[in-house]
Amino acid sequence: MRVIFLEDVKGKGKKGEVKEVPSGYAQNYLIKNKLAKEATKESLAEVAGKKKAKAKQDAEILQESKELKAQIEAEETVVEIKAKAGEDGRLFGSIPSKQITDALEKQYKIKVDKRKLDLKQPIRGLGTVEVSAKLHQEVTAKIKVKVVQG
Repeated sequence: MRVIFLEDVKGKGKKGEVKEVPSGYAQNYLIKNKLAKEATKESLAEVAGKKKAKAKQDAEILQESKELKAQIEAEETVVEIKAKAGEDGRLFGSIPSKQITDALEKQYKIKVDKRKLDLKQPIRGLGTVEVSAKLHQEVTAKIKVKVVQG
């Protein structure tokens, strides 16, 4: 019996897949527990429509990420953060990813989630640092952060 999986079933199939399974297993377990439904013409067309809509949405998200990358990597986009530092240029404290994203939003109206920044350790000194931000699976932008005496 051909079924369309509505949920991931370990060892059998992932959500949205169409597979051939034994009819007893399909009727007594998968369909009964709403893990799958029978693959009819209508349900197959519905799945194809959903896949097409998801592909279109993914393409839009990718395009938005590319536009955001262009904004972030523009020459004039340098996030300036003021911090107190000692004589040797070391900061009293540090600058975490949250402070970088807040400054980016405040100065350029660009909103980036702090979890998307690839900052291994907080910034602890004065100067300019490039921080990479993973905006999408395929798009990574470099944010220029300039830490100045404040």
